[in-house]
Amino acid sequence: FSLCLRLSCAAASLADPAFVGTYGINYGRIADNIPSPDEVVTLLRSAKIRNVRIYDADHSVLTAFSGTGFKLVIGLPNGFLKDMSSNASNAMSWVKDNVQKFMPGICGVAIGNEVLGGSDVELYGALLGAAKNIHSALNQLGLSDAVQVSTAHSQAVFSNSYPPSSCVFAENIAQYMKPLLQFFWEAGSPFCLNAYPFLDYMNDPASIDINYALFQKTKGIFDPKTELHYDNMLDAQIDAAYAALEDAGFDKMEVIVTETGWASKGDGNEAAATPENARTYNFNLRKRLAKKKGTPRRPKNIVKAYIFAIFNENLKPGPTSERNFGLFKPDGSISYDVGYKGLKSSSADSVVMSLKVNMYFPFNLFASHYFPYRQYLELLVLNAVFAHLH
Repeated sequence: FSLCLRLSCAAASLADPAFVGTYGINYGRIADNIPSPDEVVTLLRSAKIRNVRIYDADHSVLTAFSGTGFKLVIGLPNGFLKDMSSNASNAMSWVKDNVQKFMPGICGVAIGNEVLGGSDVELYGALLGAAKNIHSALNQLGLSDAVQVSTAHSQAVFSNSYPPSSCVFAENIAQYMKPLLQFFWEAGSPFCLNAYPFLDYMNDPASIDINYALFQKTKGIFDPKTELHYDNMLDAQIDAAYAALEDAGFDKMEVIVTETGWASKGDGNEAAATPENARTYNFNLRKRLAKKKGTPRRPKNIVKAYIFAIFNENLKPGPTSERNFGLFKPDGSISYDVGYKGLKSSSADSVVMSLKVNMYFPFNLFASHYFPYRQYLELLVLNAVFAHLH
């Protein structure tokens, strides 16, 4: 690659064609009781959320979103990676069937999800080949400028992530990660990170202040190497990724959070998974993103994030928390209020309505412990800000 082309790649990474504004959402569908794709389009329009990620290329979803103006990133599931890596013609057929047919509605293809660091090590070597073949197919069809290729990583790819400046890629991952980063850098793609303060807190609740994980007031942490202060865990997780990228030689690559969220219900050993904590995290995340600012290590790189997820997914395996990350219940009503309206009213809606009445009766302002009046006013401001951003 020439110097000129490398510079253009850097510019493309910072001006992400697959993302508008700062806020997006993941649309998982491992459930048998959620609204139809057409209803989801209505729901997201009402919420003014334009950035959407799905984990496959289901045509009922792609048809529902076609022509709607959403920035839709589709997924190539992990089960396809070996075939797509070894067979360029199959990659071309997949792109024609699932991308070209639905253009201009597709803006990105996520190649697998959390492959590196995962349990299936046979996929590690297939990831890069699949990404190259999908990108090559897009390029041959004249779609590579409009459709970004990327892959999302869990924090399992890192080693020594505390303090943030000490983070590097794990030794068993680096041999796969560095050529992958080189390819995505040349393609103008960002580093996609699934970052969950919820999971870090659950792994070590004795050492981590939950307020730090929830964007609440706290003393935070101090990184002695960089002399930077962190008042919330998400910023620290993002900057840990930046430190690892710098160590690997990719200091200009942008980090985008492709998943983050907080469970509203959990098993007996998941005490932090409550509606109150989930609402606090997601409400404060919206406030954080609305500020359109960077992290302590990268103040000029505005943080962008996709919330996980639209719905609770009743068929997901694993602990109870895995099935309860949704902002909305299966019937389309809100799980808890962070400023969105559901497809139907819920008890949380009635709480907000009572606050609209309370604003005219000051003596009742603090009657509701669930949703303080000041936060209701903050929601009004947030909704106005996100309406402007989107």
